[in-house]
Amino acid sequence: MKRRALSGHKYIFVVGGVMSGVGKGIATASIGKLLTARGISVNLVKIDPYLNVDAGTMNPIEHGEVFVLDSGLETDQDMGNYERFLGRDLGPDDYMTSGMVYASVIARERNLGYGGKCVETIPHVRDEVIERLRRAADVSNSDISVVEIGGTVGDFQNALYMDAARVIHLLSPDDVLFVMVSYLPVPGTLGEMKTKPTQNAVRLLNSYGVQPDVIIARAAHPLDRKRKEKLAISCNVRPDMIISAPDVESIYDVSLNFERDKLSSILLESLGYEEKPQADLSIWKEFAEKARNGGKQVKIGIVGKYFDTGDFVLSDAYISVIEAIKFSAYQNDAKAEIHWLNAKHYEANPESVSELGDYDGILVPGGFGETGIEGKIAAIKFARENKIPYFGLCYGMQLMTVEYARNVANLKDAHTTEINPKTPHPVIMILPEQVEKLEKKDYGGSMRLGAYPCDLVEGTIAREVYEKESISERHRHRYEVNPEYIERLTKAGMVFSGVSPDRRLMEIAELPKKEHPFMLGTQFHPEMKARPLSPHPLFSTFVKAALGHKSKV
Repeated sequence: MKRRALSGHKYIFVVGGVMSGVGKGIATASIGKLLTARGISVNLVKIDPYLNVDAGTMNPIEHGEVFVLDSGLETDQDMGNYERFLGRDLGPDDYMTSGMVYASVIARERNLGYGGKCVETIPHVRDEVIERLRRAADVSNSDISVVEIGGTVGDFQNALYMDAARVIHLLSPDDVLFVMVSYLPVPGTLGEMKTKPTQNAVRLLNSYGVQPDVIIARAAHPLDRKRKEKLAISCNVRPDMIISAPDVESIYDVSLNFERDKLSSILLESLGYEEKPQADLSIWKEFAEKARNGGKQVKIGIVGKYFDTGDFVLSDAYISVIEAIKFSAYQNDAKAEIHWLNAKHYEANPESVSELGDYDGILVPGGFGETGIEGKIAAIKFARENKIPYFGLCYGMQLMTVEYARNVANLKDAHTTEINPKTPHPVIMILPEQVEKLEKKDYGGSMRLGAYPCDLVEGTIAREVYEKESISERHRHRYEVNPEYIERLTKAGMVFSGVSPDRRLMEIAELPKKEHPFMLGTQFHPEMKARPLSPHPLFSTFVKAALGHKSKV
């Protein structure tokens, strides 16, 4: 592929000011949404400054969900937001970590790729970042790259990326914009919105040789004219280039709010574009309206273990699952009332599982390890016996199989070998190709990852839902249904409705409709393919079944 010159491509760098967690990723996704709606081809890039090569080895409680691309790359949850806002898949070139960058540089140095030079952070590591950004633009063949630099300005970890952005701007100043997403607090004792933290953040950014062109002012309330003027004078940014971004009920309103302040026109004009057609956001507005208001309530319980972090609940560990449920609820003219149910509580207090009778649907998401596992199995048993719609994702399918083996197929003490290697009935076992990897402690990026095909069996719920013979879904696991137990489980009534093309791996398990209104599990992660304007059919069928259960009780 011919490499384009830096000056032939446009870049928008999105950086954070004051504090993390105020919506930099959603701002980046919203910018991508708006530019796309105006006919501009964009690619969104996430830069994570940590030294992990990918997000796959990090604890979800600490970092949030691991999002998997079709390619199998394990990424930050922001990549999921990018895909949901753009409504399309992203590739591995749209993501980088410091671990990836340094690993590439070190490998090249070991192979004398630098011709014996003394290899240093500046310029060699910085130039590797620039090369990766250039390659991402080439692969996507986009007009504009919107690049989110993780962390907050002033962090030691992301200084390298700030410098890379500075160099790209230096080489082609008319083709680069900087957007700072900063926070304006309203201290309770003062009752006044304060601009000083953002002023200081801009000065800190200036110390890198970078001046923001646009400030997105995050705050609990809309920004008034006086604060805009104060920021403009102090930060050397025109008042009309300061975008008010107050708290909103739904993240899908963010792009609409940005457009009220004409953000897409500001960006395009600043990058030298002639007048482009106005963004047609009518379908997105209709969706956002449903996200705000919804309709009848459907009560869904998510039984997981990655919730408790100190005195707080970290729902980000399951963000794709949560959003997929919401999208399908809106499609069914409903609004999801989602409750976090801690599996460890059911494990310690088995009698409390009866509270699940208050829910319209039960979902067990993916995960690893033994913590809370018997609580999850108890929840699955309750859902099966009480005909409550159940949806199991990855581990949720495996434990659905374990529960069925124990309590219906009469395989006493059946288990997964991940938890009990000595179980008399290993109905779930490790994939053969994974054994050597675990023995060598080859954990990073070594699971069955990314998109794989799956054939659907005629006359099953899965085949009816997908309306096709073969599908492709994203995976992230090491364990599978043991082939030696498939016949016994099938005779007991379990249906394996989705299988790998070689018939070796069971991808979907379900119970017939005559036995249960909806009890289905997938070895893959359908939540990662759900989009606001195209909900995933399995989630939509689950929500529809939950609404049907609600009407009966």
